[in-house]
Amino acid sequence: MSERVSQLEKEGDVAADYLEGLLDIADLDGDIDMDIDNDRAVVSIVGADLNQLVGEKGKVLDAIQELTRLAVTRETGERSRLMLDISGHREAVRTKLIKVAQDAVKKAIETGEAVELKPMNAFERKVVHDAVNDAGAVSVSEGEEPKRRIVVHPNKESAN
Repeated sequence: MSERVSQLEKEGDVAADYLEGLLDIADLDGDIDMDIDNDRAVVSIVGADLNQLVGEKGKVLDAIQELTRLAVTRETGERSRLMLDISGHREAVRTKLIKVAQDAVKKAIETGEAVELKPMNAFERKVVHDAVNDAGAVSVSEGEEPKRRIVVHPNKESAN
């Protein structure tokens, strides 16, 4: 096992311990799954009704993810890029965003013109950039937070 995989597994273990404590304090039931995906520890909480931990548009989930990253960083001494999902929220968002990206690529290629998407957070932009790249087109982020958005170009020449 590589040293990097071992480090990511440790991040997952620390995160799981932290999240189990959080679930206990909140008196919520949930199972914790750990994985490694794209050189990042991924921790998922699944179980009964955990929607209150997701919040409107995933805002509570984002906050819990940041707190979990801080706990992991405190324990390991290394900055964590851990990804947290609760009740499959991020996976559902990822599926929708991949479709948005594919539709934008199709439109950009058909029209030969750039397609501008709505503003997105960093997680959403990463998913879209990856999906656009996989579809053989080019994407760039433009603007400043919180209005940072992606523009999909049909090819590299049109992105310059």
